[in-house]
Amino acid sequence: MTATAAEDWKHWSDGRAASVSAEHGQLALTGTHWLEPEPAEIPGLPGRWWADAEGVRVRAAASDGITVDGGAPVDGEVLLRPDSDPAADTATLGALLLVPIEREGELALRVFDPAAPRRVAFAGISAYPYAPEWAVPAVFTPFEDDDARSVVVPNADGRERPLAVSGQIAFTVAGEHRTLTVSGSGERLSGVIADATSGTDTYRFRFITLPAPDAEGRTVLDLNRAYLPPCAFSDHFICPFPPPGNRLDFAVEAGERQVLSR
Repeated sequence: MTATAAEDWKHWSDGRAASVSAEHGQLALTGTHWLEPEPAEIPGLPGRWWADAEGVRVRAAASDGITVDGGAPVDGEVLLRPDSDPAADTATLGALLLVPIEREGELALRVFDPAAPRRVAFAGISAYPYAPEWAVPAVFTPFEDDDARSVVVPNADGRERPLAVSGQIAFTVAGEHRTLTVSGSGERLSGVIADATSGTDTYRFRFITLPAPDAEGRTVLDLNRAYLPPCAFSDHFICPFPPPGNRLDFAVEAGERQVLSR
């Protein structure tokens, strides 16, 4: 283990804890409210909310105190474009952050509250010590199809949804040669994995991110940076479970383990 590698990992680990515990980080999510075409109330929020072909709409009075993108309080009806739109909107209500999202054509409003109990009780993320043997070369092979495939997987909210996947990585770690199915994430690759520690010493599954492969498909799988999915920090996220073949039959004693609470 080099000092630089260990220091880089420590910096990454500290950044993860700071990110999830930020004022409106993952620990602050207190609700994901799926919207219908008919205006309806959302528990704890003023106004009436609904979904249409353009995005999330809200009808409220100025006295309700809802603002969009830092503007004046909403007085009437306004459109909030979801996170799938390049010009996405957010709204605020006091300390609350209100974020419209779109998933598989369905619209919802997420509520982030800095006073969320899980954020207040957060005491860090437990992790295995950095170990260089868990960072190994990998080779990415894209699927032969020109377009990315999708596989239907269960999600943390109990529903099944398609997960876009673009190919597989092959690697050898802990003396075991394995492959994992991954997705494209910008220029990088990402995956959802489980192993023999999942659900016991670690959360029930974890995410990984790999650097962009070179022209020959070469990249690096660093399992020291296997990280907890958003649904480990709040029950209101809808994280995908690992696709078929991404449940390793040996213990990956590397990366993040569990959320710690006071």
